[in-house]
Amino acid sequence: MKVKISASLKIFIFLLYPLSAFSQNDLGDLFQSGPNDAAKLVNAYINPLFKGLGVGLNSGWTNTAKTKKTLRFDLRITATAAFVPNSDKAYDVKTLGLENIRPVDPNRSIGPTAFGKDIEGPLMEIYNSSLPDPDPATFRLPEGTGLNFVPSPQVQLTVGLPKHIDVSLRLVPDIKIEDGKLNLFGAGAKFELLPLLMGKKYKATPVDLALAVGYTTLNFNIPLEIDNQPTADQVVDVKMKGYSAEAIVSKKLLFFTPFASIGIHRSSSKLNALGYYEFDVPVTPQTPTGKQTYKDPISLDQTDISGLKASLGFQLNLAFFKIFASYTQAKYSYGNIGIGFGTGK
Repeated sequence: MKVKISASLKIFIFLLYPLSAFSQNDLGDLFQSGPNDAAKLVNAYINPLFKGLGVGLNSGWTNTAKTKKTLRFDLRITATAAFVPNSDKAYDVKTLGLENIRPVDPNRSIGPTAFGKDIEGPLMEIYNSSLPDPDPATFRLPEGTGLNFVPSPQVQLTVGLPKHIDVSLRLVPDIKIEDGKLNLFGAGAKFELLPLLMGKKYKATPVDLALAVGYTTLNFNIPLEIDNQPTADQVVDVKMKGYSAEAIVSKKLLFFTPFASIGIHRSSSKLNALGYYEFDVPVTPQTPTGKQTYKDPISLDQTDISGLKASLGFQLNLAFFKIFASYTQAKYSYGNIGIGFGTGK
């Protein structure tokens, strides 16, 4: 069974997460042997994708500890590149606990993940240990994209409130893409701490200190174009959430503001393959054709990123125009760069 990623998914990837190389891959051969094996293969293959996107949901909220004055605002456009560690560029099918799938060559069991090498995976076969098939069905694990990072953009509006508080909004309302749709919502806040703790005396301090929090959700569902299926209702539905909190210290030096921060971040994802799917399965008396149909066969629900992060970066203030850049050390380290336009400080 071959699953071609639909044109609508390609459009979504191009607009929100420019992963055009990933969209070229054929994921259909991972739908093999039944839902349990298929879920394990899909999860192993796309694992770095969701980790990288989870990092993107939590990145780029702020680049300074200084809050904006009341009703002053800026609009920022940034891009994040989450760097995939070597440990997530490949997976060993022997460690997945597959029930009816094994490598044809036991010495070739390593397949690239979605962000692994752009090489063809090893040849696999579908088997039944209690009823061996002299001519079992075979398939190859899909190749990777060859990319070493997961890109993602952020578009954000920030407004200053009284009491040295910033609030930020990220919003993409329901957008229909062919027969699918997507939406994104994010909200964040930054609290400047020294005015709260010291009153007017904070102006004499050499640095600014703040606490920032952010929350983002991304939801999309995309119809799949699958050949030779009993129906045409196959849909992939994805829901992602990201949370972050960090303490930030910065110092304005004329038009240049360096900053450092430390915090925590977490992201989770839910993926469901909805509809009726026909799988290649072991030939048995119950499945003499080597085919079996399942409804809603794959459901993945997991935490992708959870832990500490530490960042260094800067902001350049050029009148109403700003430039940002930072690097964050974490399990999935990432770089962030962008521009902003706004009114005043």
